[in-house]
Amino acid sequence: MWSLAWKNVWRGGGRSLVTAGAVAAVVTLMLLMYGFAGGATNGMFQNLTRSTGHLVVRVKGYDRIEEFDQRLLYDLEDLKASVQHTLPDADVEAVLEVPALLAGTSRSRGVVLMGLEPDGHLMQEMVDRYLAEGQRPQPGRWQAALGQALARALRVKIGDEAYAFAPGTDGLGAAAFEVSGLIDLPESNLEARTAVLDLADAQALAAPDAASRIVVFLPDLKTLAQKKRIDEAKAKLAAALPEGYEVLTWREAQPALAAILDLMTPMLLIYAALFFGLAGLLVVNTVYLSLVERIREFGIIIALGADRWKVMRMVTLESLVLVLSGALVGGVLGGALLYRGAQGFSLPGPLAQQYAEFGLPVVMYASVTPTQVVSVFVFAVLTAIASALWPAWLAGRLEPVEAIRHVA
Repeated sequence: MWSLAWKNVWRGGGRSLVTAGAVAAVVTLMLLMYGFAGGATNGMFQNLTRSTGHLVVRVKGYDRIEEFDQRLLYDLEDLKASVQHTLPDADVEAVLEVPALLAGTSRSRGVVLMGLEPDGHLMQEMVDRYLAEGQRPQPGRWQAALGQALARALRVKIGDEAYAFAPGTDGLGAAAFEVSGLIDLPESNLEARTAVLDLADAQALAAPDAASRIVVFLPDLKTLAQKKRIDEAKAKLAAALPEGYEVLTWREAQPALAAILDLMTPMLLIYAALFFGLAGLLVVNTVYLSLVERIREFGIIIALGADRWKVMRMVTLESLVLVLSGALVGGVLGGALLYRGAQGFSLPGPLAQQYAEFGLPVVMYASVTPTQVVSVFVFAVLTAIASALWPAWLAGRLEPVEAIRHVA
């Protein structure tokens, strides 16, 4: 039956070739879309967790508290020791965020002063990825690295002084900082309101020996598929912390961006349904025309004793052969392109900058899962079967005598 279906499909060579080519294009396109989505989501995951950590420890109800001092972790060293003891392989560091007014000689802006540990992961990330000019803030030197947009707004440059005012806090409340460097952040609105300080200087300014949150980086987490490890670490850490504190995963700390990642899979399924639906119309046309050209042949087959279900199976097999031929070619071509994309790719310059605003990395690495590859071929098989239903039903209803008399 399969060999007969193969011969019948290619009797209409040009028409079948176009249809199989369309299926191959759809399969290739879907594999590439899955690969791009995998690279984008894993890249966003890595970007997000580099700036927020995999887990965050903070005061319970942090988002509902308006007073700055009530948001702070005061027993900082004990909390850090407890987190490190619970998750010994993790990197644990404190962050202090201070809402303040930052002024140059003639202009001022409302900003968030980020106090980071000088040897911590977050400070190193800032230097490696975002420091465009100058150097990192040096401990004890009262220095700050400003976002480039913020520096332009304040009309200051490296070596100038900027004056921070944080009234109503427990520290000095005001201090002068030397601009040590300029930061080029992908999010322009964040760049216009960010200044990075040494943690000890931020604490002296606003909250001695305190922090806004403790950030936890778990080792060897590269993809969204490793979510289970994060959940397990969260449960372990939540059980070890004293009352009054909460642990959030990166998803809970950045729900809006996490929601964007969660939309990827349903969107791809919708695209797959649309693309395979369009390809299915071509398959229906090809199978139907093949049926019309061979009505007398089907009439003879039925007259010789073939039941109607067998005829319907023949038509369905021809549709499967046609679609699977294209799907296999598309799978090989898509696989080759995915292999190339897995070595790293980037969008054209302007697009890369635009998408960076949403947390996408400049360089991405195509990535697909076995489930996604299987789903593409399942869509192809379902398309073949659905496309064959109407022509197969027509073939099954043929009357032998009328079919044999038919003239195409």
